[in-house]
Amino acid sequence: MNAPAVPGVSGAAAAPDAAALGDWMEAHVADFSGTPRLSKFAGGQSNPTYLAQTADASYVIRCKPAPAAELPPGAHAIEREYRVMRALAGSAVPPAPTFALCMDERVIGRAFYVMGHVAGRCFTDNALPGLDAAERGAIFDEANRVIAALHAMDPGALALADFGKSEDFLPRQIARWTRLYRQAETAPIPAMESLLAWLPQNFSAGTGPARLLHGDFKLDNLIFHPSQPRVLAVLDWELSTLGDPLADFAYHCLMWQIAPGLLHGLAGLDLAALGIPSQQQHLRAYAARRGIEIGAEWRFYLAFNFFRLAGIFQGIMRRALDGTASHAAALDYGRMAPVMAQLGWGLARGQ
Repeated sequence: MNAPAVPGVSGAAAAPDAAALGDWMEAHVADFSGTPRLSKFAGGQSNPTYLAQTADASYVIRCKPAPAAELPPGAHAIEREYRVMRALAGSAVPPAPTFALCMDERVIGRAFYVMGHVAGRCFTDNALPGLDAAERGAIFDEANRVIAALHAMDPGALALADFGKSEDFLPRQIARWTRLYRQAETAPIPAMESLLAWLPQNFSAGTGPARLLHGDFKLDNLIFHPSQPRVLAVLDWELSTLGDPLADFAYHCLMWQIAPGLLHGLAGLDLAALGIPSQQQHLRAYAARRGIEIGAEWRFYLAFNFFRLAGIFQGIMRRALDGTASHAAALDYGRMAPVMAQLGWGLARGQ
């Protein structure tokens, strides 16, 4: 499933001053010299992301979209991304290599960090066109391995025990997304009202101790080896926190509930012919790797994530109507809020 990032401050950020950036990198990034050529990645709408190239090397610059004074408190916290990526270096969950963090907004007008450019394959269509059945199965199995490995890690062993609150994750998330949805509401969505009433009364007690969550784990946030089914880097840690790992995995699994015409979903495709596991097969593989059992609570986790996704799209709709959205297709994304809410409510009712 390929979805935009959470709503935040909009408006296209101006490209960084390449000369000022180059001067700073010469002082803070080992072996860097020169003025980089900058080109913006098509993604990274929430935190603008640029390829910075010199004659000898390529880097990626990940920026806040605006100075801190113009952002809501805690929004676009690239310093959290940088911290978690540094913590995961050398682990079974590979991040892109990180080189330097700059919180001094005087350099290019906003905070940023520098990471390595990882060359490989990024799949934006979950049906993986162009691959054969065996390759598709191997890609999904590798994604399953990586997210299971992430959720198996002890945050304390990564020096991330303070990376988020470890208690009451789901009630806090339900309250947070309810508040964000109400702030962005533009028209009544009956299915969303039903979810708003159902979720607080049906939340799961959790599946064990709090673990590190990615928050947006999907195929297009993974860089695969150019020819092997091996993840070289997990990108976009903006939503990472501590919490219930099954909520993180359920978000990853929404693609099986969504039709191909929406967000490159898999619902209705001949998965066996494609070589792609069914949702239940993917779920069983994850549970086996984690050594846990997943039962009737799975329905809640899926419904919760559709509620969260509906809130995300509603935020985009609000910004589109206010004329402050940075994505050209913001209205199209915003119109998916009722669709996501309906999918979530259907799952809540056992449909």
